[in-house]
Amino acid sequence: MPVRIKLALSLVVVLVTAIAAYWQNTLGHDRIQYVVAFLGAFMIFAMWLFPEVKREESAGGLRRDTVR
Repeated sequence: MPVRIKLALSLVVVLVTAIAAYWQNTLGHDRIQYVVAFLGAFMIFAMWLFPEVKREESAGGLRRDTVR
């Protein structure tokens, strides 16, 4: 995934996480607010840490361009 898409997606996740954590705080859910914040941070961390899956030309031993 290109870096600019990762940056845009990270920004969206930060915004949604901040809104959801604030909303949970206004409802009085103290523990859930921290769970939401942790999950948002973990999603961003995992997106940047783990590489995208790349498929080879011959997935599963079969060539994709051959028709049977």
